[in-house]
Amino acid sequence: MIFLTFAAADGSHLGLLINDNVLDLTKAWPAAGQASAPRHVGDLAEAGEAGLAIVRDLASTANAANLVALASLTLMAPIPRPKKNVFCVGRNYKDHIDEGMRAQGKAPAPLPSVPEFFTKPPTAVIASGETIPQHANVTEQLDYEVELAVIIGKPGSNISAQNAFDHVFGYSIINDITGRDMQRRYGQWFKGKGLDRSCPFGPVVVHASALPNVADIRIFSTVNGEIRQDSRTSRMIFDIPAIIEHLTRGLTLEPGDVIATGTPSGVGYAMTPPRFLLKGDRVTAEIEGIGILSNSIVA
Repeated sequence: MIFLTFAAADGSHLGLLINDNVLDLTKAWPAAGQASAPRHVGDLAEAGEAGLAIVRDLASTANAANLVALASLTLMAPIPRPKKNVFCVGRNYKDHIDEGMRAQGKAPAPLPSVPEFFTKPPTAVIASGETIPQHANVTEQLDYEVELAVIIGKPGSNISAQNAFDHVFGYSIINDITGRDMQRRYGQWFKGKGLDRSCPFGPVVVHASALPNVADIRIFSTVNGEIRQDSRTSRMIFDIPAIIEHLTRGLTLEPGDVIATGTPSGVGYAMTPPRFLLKGDRVTAEIEGIGILSNSIVA
């Protein structure tokens, strides 16, 4: 099952992707128009197994009369405004750590012993196809980072790695747009990574049951068609179960929470010479089995 959120006359609607068409789940939901009808992927995650059972029933009776062409829709971020900040993992691919140290003229660093967390605020979230401001008034070093996103479906705290996948609803893509000079100027990651519209998210969420090989899939990015990053999720230092175990120590994750799991090497600041994003650039973040998240830079 592949879910998306799209714009409708009365706000966001939740859709189920069926080939190149979409079933409007919000419109088709039993007692549609009432508070029970989910309007985005976060609502469906909160609905739990009961919600998924309704989706399966609706999908089984879908036909040409109640499907709309995907190409005719304007997609929104799967969760247009998350209830919390997006949780993010820094320095989770060894080759990305290595390139960062080289770019700073430093010796190789030891691998982190625990995941390094930061967040991006809900005001950073945008959809595939929307524009990213260059933010030239605050940064001269706008950069990109393709990341696998994990969407939580079952709440919990102090979750063990062995049980972590029981809490995963599905997967998507995030581009962790970053002001590198701000990141260093402020001595921490949040400011340089919390810029408005700096968290492209989408275009879809693939349910966990439809992506069983998530531990080893291709993850890559391009700028103006040129491949910049190209790796596999199997090269993460901390895999998804480890991330969830560490993050939930004394902290509750809830349905609809989003976790970005880190980026591989190939970012702009580590190139020789550095190559940062400029007005007019088209940047894509792609993950095997999920899709393409594509955005342009504007002034």
